[in-house]
Parts: sequence; structure tokens; C-alpha cells
Amino acid sequence: MQLTVLGSGGCAAIPKPLCDCRVCTEARLKGAPYARCGPAVFVHDINLLIDTPAEISSMLNRGGITQLDYLLYTHLDPDHVEGSRILEQITLDYRTWQAHTGSSINLLLPEKQEERLYALKSQYGATFDYYQRQKFITIRTFNSHLKIDGVELTAVPVDRIRQTVYIYVFQSGGKKVVYAPCDVRPFPHDRQEVRGADLLIIQPGFFEDEIKHAFTYPPDHISRTTLYSFEQTLELAQKARASQILFVHLEEHWNRSYDDYLALASQYPGIRFAYDGMQVSV
Repeated sequence: MQLTVLGSGGCAAIPKPLCDCRVCTEARLKGAPYARCGPAVFVHDINLLIDTPAEISSMLNRGGITQLDYLLYTHLDPDHVEGSRILEQITLDYRTWQAHTGSSINLLLPEKQEERLYALKSQYGATFDYYQRQKFITIRTFNSHLKIDGVELTAVPVDRIRQTVYIYVFQSGGKKVVYAPCDVRPFPHDRQEVRGADLLIIQPGFFEDEIKHAFTYPPDHISRTTLYSFEQTLELAQKARASQILFVHLEEHWNRSYDDYLALASQYPGIRFAYDGMQVSV
């Protein structure tokens, strides 16, 4: 399988607008790999995009993506969906204000995600209902398993109080990739679908030290309910028996630069920290 990490950042882009901290200043001067856009990955084998952060238009162009057939959402937080208008930009025929014939993009939708998807609204009503009416997308709901051109896709739910977050498992040619970028606590490490991955793509969890503004996470902080710490994430990856780990969704407020992540990765065998435009072969 061939993947491109289109965006390796988290809730805020790096550099964050108006921020003059060390990490953002360096990213502003040097660009990628020091600069990071929001979370998105492209699976080339089936021309599938996972998530549409705000910067997705420039990310697709920068990644040299020329065909988009399928779209998945891990969950519906703004940093993962707010660039959804790219669906209109790609498919719209301005002569009719509907999609060009044959250009509709397949939105693969786990059944539990459907109701919350239609809660996203614009002045046209439910955003994705509008996209359907204009034929920008074709929604294909599924329970937990799909097979697309030889690639097996499994959706593993992580049920949270406000919504269900999905871990996606891709299998092809005897290889397994598990994509779990954000809010996957409690991680279902005992489920066979996520065990023994050749590559686990996951958020590193929050860091307990050297955070911006000398912040420390108190015991009751909300992040401790949605994320693991970095050390806990390493432990769960070991429990899930992942051969290699690639960390994504790297947050600006963690106060770590591209060089800092390289230095940290050198301390642990089998781990890497992603950067925008990173090509991954499994």
C-alpha cells in the first residue's frame, strides 16, 4: 500500500496565525517539514482521502493528487471536516451548478456516523444533504467492512459520549495499516482487527512536559479523557503488537519542532513522526 500524509498537524496549523513562538517562527521561515497542515492521509491504491481539514485544497495540490474517488471521515470535529467544501470545488460545473457528469465522489459512511453527519449545516441546510442534491457526492453507507479494488477496509468504532470516532484498518497483499489519528481513547487494542499491524498511524498522545506557556495537564483535564499520554500510547502500541508506529496529528501547543521530533524518534526503535507530504510504503 502507498500512502501520503497530506497533513501531519492537529487542531491548529503550524505556524499558527499571529503566533511568534519558537516553533511557529521557525515553521514560518522554513516551511515543510517544519510547517504542518491539519490531519489528512491519502491512500493511493484506491484514491481514497481520509478527512478534509481547512487547508485540504492546497494539500491535495501540493501532494500531486490528480484523482479522488473515495472519502472517509474518522469523526466530525471541525479540524477534520471544515474543508469539506473541496467536494464542491472539485466536482462543480458552473454552467449547471451541479456536478460534472461522472465526477461525483463516493463518501464511505459508517452507519453510526450518518445521523451526526446531517447535523452539520450551512445556509443551504444540512451540508452533506446539499452535496448529495447537487451530485457532488454519492453516499455509500456500510456497517463495518468493505472491499474496494482488492483493499479490505474495516471500520472499528470508539464510542465516546458525544460521538463515535472511527479507527480504519486497511489490508492488502498480506499487509495491514491501522489509521487512528485522534480521540481514540479507549483504544480497542484487544480487537483482532487492530492487532498485528505492519503500520499503526496514531496520535502520540499529549506530552507531560515542555508545553507552551509552561502548562501542565491537571489530573482532571479533558484531554485525559480523549487522549493518552505519549508514554501510554507507546504502551498500547506494544499491546496491539504494531511492527511500526507513525505519529500524526501533532499539536502546535506541544511546543515541539520537526527537529525535536526527530531527536525523540531516535530514542525509540520502530517509531517515526510524520511530516506534511511524507510518502509511506507498506
